[in-house]
Amino acid sequence: MTAVSHGGVASLVSAARLSRASSLGLMAVGVFWGAFAAYIPDIKSRVGAPDGAFGLALMMAAAGAIVSMQAAPRVLARFGRATMPAAGVVAALFSLSPLAAGDTVGLGIALFLMGASIAMIDITSNIRLSLEEAATGLPLMNLSHAAFSLAFALAAFAAAHARQAGWPPEAFLPLSALVILALGIGTAEGASWRAAPAVPEGASPLDGIMRAVWPVAIILFLAFICENATDSWSALHIERTLGAPIGFGGYGPAMLGLTMGIGRLGGQVAAQRLGEVSLILWSAVVGAFGAILTALAWAPWVGVAGVAFLGFGSAVLVPSANTILGRLVRPDQRGLALSRAWMFGFAGFFIGPSLMGQVSDAFGLRWAFGTIALLMAAILPVTIHLARLQTRLR
Repeated sequence: MTAVSHGGVASLVSAARLSRASSLGLMAVGVFWGAFAAYIPDIKSRVGAPDGAFGLALMMAAAGAIVSMQAAPRVLARFGRATMPAAGVVAALFSLSPLAAGDTVGLGIALFLMGASIAMIDITSNIRLSLEEAATGLPLMNLSHAAFSLAFALAAFAAAHARQAGWPPEAFLPLSALVILALGIGTAEGASWRAAPAVPEGASPLDGIMRAVWPVAIILFLAFICENATDSWSALHIERTLGAPIGFGGYGPAMLGLTMGIGRLGGQVAAQRLGEVSLILWSAVVGAFGAILTALAWAPWVGVAGVAFLGFGSAVLVPSANTILGRLVRPDQRGLALSRAWMFGFAGFFIGPSLMGQVSDAFGLRWAFGTIALLMAAILPVTIHLARLQTRLR
């Protein structure tokens, strides 16, 4: 037992060293969205948007993100090690853009700019992780995504307490912007920078990648719907449906981030023992249970507990799918394959908040969380197909 424990710690330390810059980048993304998620009830109230219109406005963040993901491999190749620090500065600036929105249209524009700026750090951090995995043979995705989740949780907890103390968004979001700026600048790399390998002579960057991209993209799509819908609407569900006091709803997105972070730290070790496919299958089952518990919750604390299970269930889906995709393509194809999978998968950020808004408008938020349970269950057959594909390509 002791040897296993020491092995697990050594593995985490080695992974942390190799993924330092990418982990800081994903932490910046976590602070960005954690602060915003906890303040969603205030931001929604300020622009006076009904659930459906607000869900459509939230879609604009995904639209901006997809623009960045399309361009990310070229931007990373052109600007190299300067890409993530520069994106951190821009993201810190645009994290304040919702404060200038006076109506739903203005909020949509602000969210587009927010999504585009933060997605550049997000996808380039994942590309860097995939290149390191290819070079070292070590799984790194779960640890860096755990850093994202824990940063998200801390930001959401801090924002929830600030709201309870009566802090408006104008008082808290500038503080989170400073943290984003510091983390973004911290992604700067020196000698540790590793550029993408060259395309082999006579090969094409697109050779065979789409058969691996599509099943991973579908898993990402479903995972992002469930994760971002819970992130965006859990605070409202806890306060409005379950009758919690103002500010208590922030514990929903905070608990999501906390349990996802814990789940990913465990997943970093478990991936080496169980494999990514088994992790995804079990996680989808746990996530579906959490969504059902959230939908049926009879008290605020039960709703928070349901979100906790949703967090554990969502934890390893995205990083484990990223690792599987990296193994199914050549090292020089990893950046392109990830950007294409994320372009489709990130559309879940389009669909998730909007779907929740439309279902909530028609049937209420309990039914919306029931829909998340069904989507979690849909991950199971796609993962089984991906496992068969992985076996055929070995």
